[in-house]
Amino acid sequence: MALTIKPLSDRVIIEPAPAETQTASGIIIPDTAKEKPQKGTVVAAGKGKKDEPMTVKIGDTVLYGKYAGTELKFEGKDYLIMREEDILAII
Repeated sequence: MALTIKPLSDRVIIEPAPAETQTASGIIIPDTAKEKPQKGTVVAAGKGKKDEPMTVKIGDTVLYGKYAGTELKFEGKDYLIMREEDILAII
């Protein structure tokens, strides 16, 4: 199902990657110790500003700051909405 929210200007909506539940050595991480993911997939993007077109597009996997964006819950799923300038890199 496609996301029905359309971000304005230079904002993007990102679906964060799931938090790690287990370390490489097999230790299970409890919910209270999980770190916020800093990677996610762009699910919607605005049109950009007048003189600055958008660099990211839907489907891009991006890295962003740990505390970037605003958390948003829509139709039972968690998303982040942020300005394109808060995105650090496309991977």
